[in-house]
Amino acid sequence: MLKIYKTSPVEKKIKKVKKMTSDCWIDLIEPTTDEIDKVVNRTGVDKDLVTKLLDTEELPRVEQEDNATLIVIDIPYLTTGVDYKYTTYPLGIIITNNNYVITVSVKKTTLLNEFKRNRVKDFRTAKKTRFLIQILLKTASSYLKALKEVNEDITEKEKVLKKSTSNKDLIDMLEIEKTLVYFITSLKANDAVLEKLSKGIILPLYEGDIDLLEDAVIENKQAIEMSGIYKDILSSITETYATIISNNLNIAMKFLAGITIVLSIPTMISSFLGMNVPLGNISKEPYAFIIIFLVSVVISIIIAILLKKKDML
Repeated sequence: MLKIYKTSPVEKKIKKVKKMTSDCWIDLIEPTTDEIDKVVNRTGVDKDLVTKLLDTEELPRVEQEDNATLIVIDIPYLTTGVDYKYTTYPLGIIITNNNYVITVSVKKTTLLNEFKRNRVKDFRTAKKTRFLIQILLKTASSYLKALKEVNEDITEKEKVLKKSTSNKDLIDMLEIEKTLVYFITSLKANDAVLEKLSKGIILPLYEGDIDLLEDAVIENKQAIEMSGIYKDILSSITETYATIISNNLNIAMKFLAGITIVLSIPTMISSFLGMNVPLGNISKEPYAFIIIFLVSVVISIIIAILLKKKDML
C-alpha cells in the first residue's frame, strides 16, 4: 500500500495527495514491487534500502547512504490468533537529501495514524528531523501503553492461577513473559538509536528538537525499566505458583496414599478370612460378619488417626 501525505502551507494541516513532491511524506505499508519501484524512481533512493526493510527480523539501527539516511526502530504490534498479545516489528524511516520522508512497515500499524489525522502538535512533513523525533516519541509512548495492557493481563492471569492447577495457565504466563523479553530487547535497541541521534551528527537538530528528543529518550528508558520490573514480577509469580501447584499435587498424592492404606485394612482382613481354612468358633457365631466388619472399621479408624497425627492424611 502506497499513500502520500503533505502538510498544507496555508492550513498547516496534513492532506493526502496524489503526486510525490518535495517535502512530502511517503508511507509504504506492505508495499508491492511496483510501489517500491515507483518510489525509488521518483525519489532516487537506493532500492535495497527499501526492500531490506521488508524483513521482519531487521534490527534497529542508523545507516547513512550517499543520498539518504535510514533509521530503523522496533514498534509494538498487537497480534491476534496467537498465544501472546504483543510482538515487535521493524519500522523504517528514510530521510532523503532531496527532501522526502519515506516510512516503510511490514505490517499495518496504528502508530502513525495520529499523524495522518492531524492529532500531533507542530507536525509538518517539511520538518523532517522533527517528524522523525515525533515518531520516536510516539513509539516510546506506544510501548508504555502496551505495557499497561500487559500488566492488566498479568493481573487477570494471576486471579485465574489462584483457583487453578492447570499447566495451561502457567504456559499463558510464560507467553506474557516472552512478550516482555521482546519488548526489552527492542527498547534497548531503540535506545541505542536515540543515543546516536542525540549527538546531532546523523541529522541536524533544530530549535525545539533537542527537548523533544530528550522526552523520547526519557520515555524509552521508562519503558525499559517498566518492562524489566514486570518481567521480574512475572518470573516471581510464575515460580511461586509453579511451586504451589507442585505442592498441591504432593498433598493430593499424600492424601490418596493415606486413604489407600486405610481402605486396605478391611480388604486384607476379608481376604484372610475368606480363605478356605478352618476359622474356629467364630465361624459358628450368628453375628460373625458384623463382628469382623466392626473389627475392620475400628482398626481402619486407628490407622487413620495415626496417619493424621503424622500429617500423612
